[in-house]
Amino acid sequence: MAHSFFTTEQFDFAFQCALGGVVSGCGDVGEMLSTADRIRDGDAAGWCTEWTATADRVEAVADGCAAAGHPVSARSAYLRASAYHALALSAVDGTPDPDALLLPTFRAHRRCFAAHAALLDPPAETVEIPYADAPLPGWFFTPPGGGRRPTLVLNNGSDGPVTSLWPSLGAGAVARGYNVLVFDGPGQQSMLFERHVPFRHDWEAVITPVVDFLTARPDVDAGRIALYGISQGGYWVPRALAFEHRIAAGIADPGVYDVFAPWWAALPPPLRDCLDAGDRETFDRSMEEGLRQAPAAEQRDFAWRAKPYGLTSPFDVFTAARRYTLDGVVGSITAPVLVTDPEGEQFWPGQSQRLHDALPGPKRLVRFTAAEGADRHCEPMARALLEQRVLDWLDETLAR
Repeated sequence: MAHSFFTTEQFDFAFQCALGGVVSGCGDVGEMLSTADRIRDGDAAGWCTEWTATADRVEAVADGCAAAGHPVSARSAYLRASAYHALALSAVDGTPDPDALLLPTFRAHRRCFAAHAALLDPPAETVEIPYADAPLPGWFFTPPGGGRRPTLVLNNGSDGPVTSLWPSLGAGAVARGYNVLVFDGPGQQSMLFERHVPFRHDWEAVITPVVDFLTARPDVDAGRIALYGISQGGYWVPRALAFEHRIAAGIADPGVYDVFAPWWAALPPPLRDCLDAGDRETFDRSMEEGLRQAPAAEQRDFAWRAKPYGLTSPFDVFTAARRYTLDGVVGSITAPVLVTDPEGEQFWPGQSQRLHDALPGPKRLVRFTAAEGADRHCEPMARALLEQRVLDWLDETLAR
């Protein structure tokens, strides 16, 4: 994809992802371009300020529409406001006082999304899935009418908001007759920000309670539950499928065989040696010195990527991330799996093919290209194309 909106990679990718959401109502092009024009490239505080200002303005429009008895207009505006608050949230770690901004921004995002979900027809159901000591919060969406239906579980990645999942794939699934569940797992959004529950590598411990919750519902066809994972969810989905065999089909977008591979590739050889030797003191000191000298965007990116692991020592973060691999478990996957393979994948290049080749059962590798406008991680500017390919495959797979 040739066009860039910002030279700061984090800003540019976040903005491309946001523009891709326009197809499902997660933004209006004019609102988004005018906001981007007010942001100085690389200025995290300005990014947060301007996206919050747009979100607040659109939320006020939504409130006015709701009060005046225009639920369709209110529903649309609440979804856009939610997406803009989520954009602000994506850069809080680069602001002078991220702790002061994180929770208010996150809660504004969720407040708007909850208002949108409540105005759907039928309204989405707010759910809490029993899990350990802190239930997993989420929403359950259904088509009109009754009966048992196939159900698609949307599994987020390391840092995405629910607005990156429900509109771009969930709404399309509901239109095709599926129930849809979105939820926050350990280390994701509300579980991290409000409940302080970090990631875990053994994601089957998360998905099994989710499947238990779904199979107990009278509106779920227990034999037709599918699991989709976006971004780092491309690791969690196959990891869960290796253990939870009640799931009828899985989608990894993109395929992630080894989460740690890019972390390892970014380390200079002396730090790799420290990590292998278990030398926490030298590793942490070197990392901290390196981050102090790094550009602000790199500091911000590391803070954001490390946050879900719930650890303060860089050595501990890297050691924890090293466990996120499918080695030793991928051979236990029996369900059919679709793996997306976007051209120009910037975070886990080559891993979609690696996962596909390692899968022992029914599988399909679906390529997305720059010529289609569908390149880069998670096809940010081609979510309609992704929806068509993924859900058509899912229809056919569950019908078999």
